[in-house]
Amino acid sequence: MKIDNFFSELKRRNVYKVAGRYIVAGWALSQGIAQVFPVFDVPNWVIRLIVLLISIGFPIALFLAWAFEITPEGIKRTEDVDPAFEGRAKSRAWIYIVIAGALFSIGLFFLGRYSAENKTASPSGISNKSIAVLPFDNLSRDPDNAYFTEGVEDEILTHWQRSPI
Repeated sequence: MKIDNFFSELKRRNVYKVAGRYIVAGWALSQGIAQVFPVFDVPNWVIRLIVLLISIGFPIALFLAWAFEITPEGIKRTEDVDPAFEGRAKSRAWIYIVIAGALFSIGLFFLGRYSAENKTASPSGISNKSIAVLPFDNLSRDPDNAYFTEGVEDEILTHWQRSPI
């Protein structure tokens, strides 16, 4: 039964909420810096240092969530707060934000999916499949052998034009 008391105490002290929010915010911050810092030529060791600091801050945030409570009167030690007192009004605004975000994402998905042009076939009925033949270089030291490379390139193009793709 002590385990049940421990987990209920974690819930009462909002350690779960702090852990979840810290993980989401830390992940978002690390993703943001990983995308933005290379644009400004910030060295990779700085990015690694920030991610390390975010990781080190996680247990500190959990300890602070365990030891302190935010009340209408300010930050107090958890022992000084009455456990029966619910100082916070239960707000369900986050549910509406999540629903709105999900609907926005679904809307963007369908907008992109059904507003994109169909590029699988051209209007004339000819297939859009194609092949590119890059020019061959004469790698020999003799410039008189350049006609071999031109001939190979022309032969490949002629062969592909005759055969169906």
